[in-house]
Formats: sequence, C-alpha cells, structure tokens
Amino acid sequence: MSPRVRQPAAAGIFYPSDPGQLAGAVDRLLAEANEPPSGEPMPEGLIVPHAGYVYSGPVAATAYARLRPFAASVSRVAILGPAHFFPLLGAAVPGVDSWRTPLGDVPIDGALRDAAVKAGAVIDDGPHEPEHSLEVQVPFLQRLLADRFSMLPVAVGVTSPGQVADLLAEFLSAFPATPDGAPGVLTLISTDLSHYHDHETARRIDRRTADAIFARDPEAIGGEDACGLFALRGVLEHARRRELDVRLLDMRTSGDTSGNRRRVVGYGAFGLWRSTWS
Repeated sequence: MSPRVRQPAAAGIFYPSDPGQLAGAVDRLLAEANEPPSGEPMPEGLIVPHAGYVYSGPVAATAYARLRPFAASVSRVAILGPAHFFPLLGAAVPGVDSWRTPLGDVPIDGALRDAAVKAGAVIDDGPHEPEHSLEVQVPFLQRLLADRFSMLPVAVGVTSPGQVADLLAEFLSAFPATPDGAPGVLTLISTDLSHYHDHETARRIDRRTADAIFARDPEAIGGEDACGLFALRGVLEHARRRELDVRLLDMRTSGDTSGNRRRVVGYGAFGLWRSTWS
C-alpha cells in the first residue's frame, strides 16, 4: 500500500510554491533574524504566527532562529494550532503517513500520534486538509532541520487549557528530555494575535496579550485576542504547571511588515524555557 500523503493547501498562497523560491525565501528570513544571545539554552517550545510569509514571516523567523544552534538535537516536533475552516471540539491529529510541502515530505510521528490519542485526541484528516496554520510552519522546520525530524500536527478546537496541557504532558512523558537537556519533543504553538484593528489599537491589545502570556494566565486571553486561542491557552497552562520561563522574542503587526497600518493583524513570537539565564 502506498503511503498516504497530505497535499499542501497553502503553497502559492501563503508561501511560494516553487521549491527554489520557497527555500530562498525561508533562508532569507532566517538570515535576517537576530542571532540567539550567547549562552541561551534550547527552548522547550515556541509560539509563532502563521500568516503569509510576507506579513508574519519575519516574526516567525525570529523564533525559529532560536533553534539554529540546536538543529541536530531536534528530532520530534509537535505543532498545535487552530482549525480555521472546520468546526472542531477537542483536538484532531492526522491519519496520513506524511505531509508534503514544495520542499518534500515530512513523516508523521506515529508514536506522538499514539500519545495524542491516549490524551484524548481523535484521528481525523478533515480539519487538516484546508488548514494553513500548521502547514506554514513546516518549511521553516525543513530548512532548519533538513530530513532529520518527524512531526505531529495537532488541530486544536474548543477545549479547556487543562486538556491541552494534559496532551503536552503526555508528549513529554512519552519522550522525556535527552541527557544533554534538549526536550524530547519540541512544541510549536501557531497563532496570530489581534485581527483587523488599526496599528496603534492592535499594538495596545497585543501588549495586553503579551502580558498575559508572560504571566502564564490562560484566562486572561480573550476570544478576540488570538485566533489560536485554545492552543495558546493550553500551552500557558502547561507553562504554569512546569514553571517555564516565557520570553518575548518579537512582536509586530502586518503594518510593520507590509506598510498598511489602517487594518492590521498582530504577530508575536515567544519562547518557553525550563530555566532562566542571565
């Protein structure tokens, strides 16, 4: 039986469909991102935006650049984000064997999928087929990690912060940290922030959201504050339970990256670490 492959839905819309152009675009974004501070440890998780690369790509690259020194240590990635086009209660993971982008196929991690199902997720490709929020993260991973990783995309619908935190705990239980301290599973939370305000209003709302993220306070994230609301709330509960340190890496709006400040979308990049450093 031939492997089942999820075809890209966002290529040519959110990012280039030509492999060479896509590789070049991602590499440029990563090259323009700031280098991690000296001595910064590997993050356990990242919160990254998911709009078209021309809009949110520079902010996402700021987060992904944090992985550059640790690329050889990352072998499993869980990507959690919203299902924009599919009504969903709880979490859904794909049943296919791999996901395709113009840069090639990435295997779905069967053991992570089993852990997700154990934590209450369902196997359903429906929420994933049209969805961009998870797909747009994959080319960044492919350029950073080459073919050395497997992944599990998780579409997160209406659910409690505790249920998402339980899911993430199941991942870490199945794959604990390595002896050198690298997380057994890198967690990515895909979300944009405020939508369709003027630039200054968006900055004010997003700063309030950032404060809630720093405080690891899921209940302080309102329904209009982030489109990846449920995954974001869940990772904050996870961070609270594990006493993770949350730091802002970058925060802008589409007005900063595209120039139109009348009706913008907010983007934030944050890192989650297991310990503080000076």
